[in-house]
Amino acid sequence: MKDYLISLFIDDELDLDEKIDFVESVHLDVSLKDEAIDLLTQEKLLRSDMVTSLPAATQIIRQSSWKTIFLPAWRPLLAGCALATLAITTLFLLRSGPEPGQEIAQRFVIYRPNTGNMAIMGSFTDWNPLPMEKIGASGYWSITLRLKPGEHHYSYMLEDGLQIADPTVPFQESDDLGGENSIINISTPI
Repeated sequence: MKDYLISLFIDDELDLDEKIDFVESVHLDVSLKDEAIDLLTQEKLLRSDMVTSLPAATQIIRQSSWKTIFLPAWRPLLAGCALATLAITTLFLLRSGPEPGQEIAQRFVIYRPNTGNMAIMGSFTDWNPLPMEKIGASGYWSITLRLKPGEHHYSYMLEDGLQIADPTVPFQESDDLGGENSIINISTPI
């Protein structure tokens, strides 16, 4: 309650009768007097930092150079242009695919540890089998081919002539002989 009365007194929100009651209370209660003086001193310090006048606009313009007026305004514009250039360059680099006719290296790998020979055949080999290399004793077979961008159909051929689709590729189609071929779309280098 004391803080509330002191605040009303400082802000000059008391009428004359309330001010008389406040002064009499301060006179009788030493702790209230000390607290009121502390708060009034603090209020005095706060009010001393307030700006009471501004220089004329002509003085501000004379003291400022064109750099201090225009450079801060250009900074956001220059930053925006830099970001737009970066975004366009990134988009161009991400969207740019291989040039027409440019071949891309594509690696094919299959795990068949109990097979003595493996081959791959597909639309990129005119369905002629190409032998694959065994990767040590790991059971994996591998071949890297240079393919033109676009959709390609293929399958693996086991040593007994059986054709199987690539188990790592989700897109497959049935061929005319009752088998399955895998479908891949080559668009970016690996």
